[in-house]
Amino acid sequence: MTFWKLHSRVQIFGNSYDYPWVLSEEKHEMSQEELLNSIIHAIHESDSFRDVMEIIEPPLLKLLAAERVTVYSKGRSDREIVSTYRSGEELKEIRVPLSPKSLAGYVALSKKELLVKDVYNETELIEIHDELRFNKSFDEKSGFRTQSVLAVPIVFKGTFLGVLQALNSSRLAGFTDRDVETANRLATFIAQKLRYDFKGTSGPFEHLVQSNRIRAEELDQLKSRAEQEGTSVQHLLMSEAGVSKNELGESLSRFYQVPFASFEPHHVIPPALMEGINLAYLRQSVWVPIEGNRDDAVVVLIDDPSDAQRVMEIQRSFRAKSYEFRVALKEDILRYLGENTSASKDSADVHALLGKLQEEVSSEEIIDAQEFEEAGEDEATVIQLVNKIIIDSYMGRASDIHIEPGKGKANATVRIRVDGSCRALLSIPSSHVRAVVSRVKIISGLDISERRKPQDGKCVVRFRGNPIELRVATVPTVHGESVVMRILASSDPLPLEKLNLSERNIKVIKHITSQPHGVFLVVGPTGSGKTTTLHAILGSMNTPDRKIWTAEDPVEITQSGLQQVQMKPEIGLTFASSLRAFLRADPDVIMIGEMRDYETAHIGIEASLTGHFVFSTLHTNSAPETITRLLDLKLDPVSFSDALQGVLAQRLVRTLCENCKEAYSVPEEEYVVLQRYYGEQHFSELNFACGKSQIYRPKGCDKCGNTGYRGRTGIHELLLATPSIKTLIYESAPANEIKKLAVSEGMRTLMQDGIRKLTIGQTDLSQIRKVAGSDE
Repeated sequence: MTFWKLHSRVQIFGNSYDYPWVLSEEKHEMSQEELLNSIIHAIHESDSFRDVMEIIEPPLLKLLAAERVTVYSKGRSDREIVSTYRSGEELKEIRVPLSPKSLAGYVALSKKELLVKDVYNETELIEIHDELRFNKSFDEKSGFRTQSVLAVPIVFKGTFLGVLQALNSSRLAGFTDRDVETANRLATFIAQKLRYDFKGTSGPFEHLVQSNRIRAEELDQLKSRAEQEGTSVQHLLMSEAGVSKNELGESLSRFYQVPFASFEPHHVIPPALMEGINLAYLRQSVWVPIEGNRDDAVVVLIDDPSDAQRVMEIQRSFRAKSYEFRVALKEDILRYLGENTSASKDSADVHALLGKLQEEVSSEEIIDAQEFEEAGEDEATVIQLVNKIIIDSYMGRASDIHIEPGKGKANATVRIRVDGSCRALLSIPSSHVRAVVSRVKIISGLDISERRKPQDGKCVVRFRGNPIELRVATVPTVHGESVVMRILASSDPLPLEKLNLSERNIKVIKHITSQPHGVFLVVGPTGSGKTTTLHAILGSMNTPDRKIWTAEDPVEITQSGLQQVQMKPEIGLTFASSLRAFLRADPDVIMIGEMRDYETAHIGIEASLTGHFVFSTLHTNSAPETITRLLDLKLDPVSFSDALQGVLAQRLVRTLCENCKEAYSVPEEEYVVLQRYYGEQHFSELNFACGKSQIYRPKGCDKCGNTGYRGRTGIHELLLATPSIKTLIYESAPANEIKKLAVSEGMRTLMQDGIRKLTIGQTDLSQIRKVAGSDE
C-alpha cells in the first residue's frame, strides 16, 4: 500500500509554498484509519483547504477506493457550488446550481448523503427524488464514464458549506456503508477548515460577541429571557442591547454563510412568483420568494437556512431550476407577506405592549391614517386616481409628487421627482383637477374651502402594511392650486460603510467620532443627503453606553437608542431651545438639525467645550466656506477653532444604470478635461491612463426608464480640523486659504471625489458638473 510521508515544500497550481509537510509516495502498509488520520492532519496543517486539495487527492482516492474525488464549496454570496480543477496549465471550474436536478445540487439542497450504483439508471434516481437527474454533458466532453456516485454534504453545525463527491468505486460491490461513514467523517473535518476559510462562526450571534458588540454573559441572559417570555433573541438584541439590524444581519450571515437581506419597502415581488402559493402557508413556514422566475434562479428569504427539512419543503412546493437562499428576520419576511408586526401575536410581552402604546400615542399626532391599497371599482373615480398616483409614485422610488394646474382649460400635469430629476407621470383633465386637489386636502387634514392661502399638512397611509408619510403643501397660483407631496417612507439608517465614502474619508470620520467631544458639521443644499449621512454616523456611535439626543425638523429616520425630538416653532420648540433642554438631560452626543443662527451655533460650540459631541448641518457650498460662514455669525474664533473637529460637504449625483451603462476608452480631449478638473498634481493617484482606462456613459433601458441613470450616490469633501487648520480659523483666514491648506493635507474637493467615482464607473462627467460645477 502507498504511504504519503511529510516533507516541507510543495508545488500548488504552479506556485511553490512552504509547509511543515507534503505528501510524497513511499511504499508502506497503512491501515484505513492511519490513512484517514494523515489526510485529516494535512487538512489541519494547511493554510486553506484550496491549497491542500490537490495534495490530498491521491490518498483520498485510495481511502474511498474511487476513480475521482471532487470537493464543491459554496461562498456566502454564491448561487452555486463550485469545484476548481486543473486541465493542463489552465484552471477550470465546475459550477452546479442548488437544485435537485443534479446529484451534487440535490445533496447541497437537501443536506442528505447520496449513494447511487448507476447514474445512467433513471429509475434509481427518480426513486431518490422525482426531479433528480444526471448531467451527461461532462462525460460526453471528457470521455469519462461515470457509474457509481457517493456524495455527502459538508456541514458545520447545520450550516451548509459544500459537497464531497466520489465517483466510480473500484470495488465490485460498489461504494459501501463504510465508505459513506468514512466520507462523512472527512466532511466533518473539511467543514471545520472551510468554516475557517469563509470566516464563519459557530453560532448565529457569535460574531456580535467576537466584535465586542455584546458580552457572552449578556447574550446568554437574553437567550434565557427569550425562551421564558416567548419572544426572539433577535428582537431582544435590537430592542434592549442596542444592536442594529445590519449588525445582527452580518452576524447571521457569517453563521449561515448566505447573504443577509433586510426588508425593502420599495421592492415588489413579481406576481408570477406567488402564483399558486398560499400566503398563510408562507407565513407559518416563514419563507418567501422575492426575486427571479421559476424558469431560472429564484431568491428565497428564510429565517433559518440551515433547516434542511424546510428547504426541501420549499423545493417541493415551489419548483424552480435553482435556488439562492438569504437569511432574513422573521418580522421582515412577514412584512413581505403583508403583515406589519415587530413581534408575533404569541409574544405579546411588555416590549410589544409598549410598542403598541407608542403607536397609539403617535396616531394622535397624525391627522389621517388609512390602509392605502388599490381602490376598488366601487370607489369614486377621483379616490381611485389619487390612490393610483400615490402608489405608482411610491413604487417608482419618487421623493416628491407635483400636481400642477394648466392654463385655462389645459390639463393638469402630474410630475414626480426620481433621483433628483422630475419626470411626467400623467395628465389630469381640467374638469377633475379641483376634485383631485380636494381629495388630497381631505386625507391630509387641510381646509378644502380655503383656496387663497398656502396650506401645509401631513398624513400617514399604509400600503401593503408599510407606513408612508406624506408632507403636503398647497400653493395658490394664477391657474389654480398647485400641490406638492413629499414622500417620507419610514426607513432604517444606512450603515456608515454604505455611504460610498472614500477610504480616506471613512477613516477620518471614524477618527473624529472616536473623540470625546467636539463639533462635526455636515453641509450642503437641501436634498443633498445630509440627514442620511448624520444618521449613518450616529448609528455607528449608537451604543448602550452613550446617551444621544437629536432635534430634527422633520424626523425622517428613526433609530432605537436615540432620543429624537420633532421641532414645533409654533409653540417655541426650536433648535436653540431644544439644545438648551438637552444640556440639562445628561447627553453624550447631541445632533441639531441646523445651525441657522448665532444663538444655536453659540450654544452648540459651548456644549462641545463642556464635554459633549455636537453634530449639525448648514446650507453652504463647501467645507471651507462653512468655516467663514460661521465666523460671519460672530462666533468667537478661539472657541470655534478649539471645538471644531471636521466639516463634511456633500452632494448627490445620479448613478449610471448597472443594467445598461456603456463602457468606452477615454479619448485624449476628455482625458485632458478630467486631468484639469482633478488637478494635475494629484491626478496620478487615480491610476487612470489615456486611451487605456475605460469609463462609462448612459444608454437607457426599461429598468431605468430609458434615462440611463438609476439611483444616486454621494460625493464628499471632508475637511479635518488639524492644528494648522485651527490656526487659520483663529486668524479668521479666508475660505480659499483654508481650502488650499486642507487639500495639501489630504482633503479632496467635491469635484475631485466626483471624478474618482467617474473613473470607477459610478457616474459620468455631466452629472458631476451639475452638482460640483463651481469647482471647475
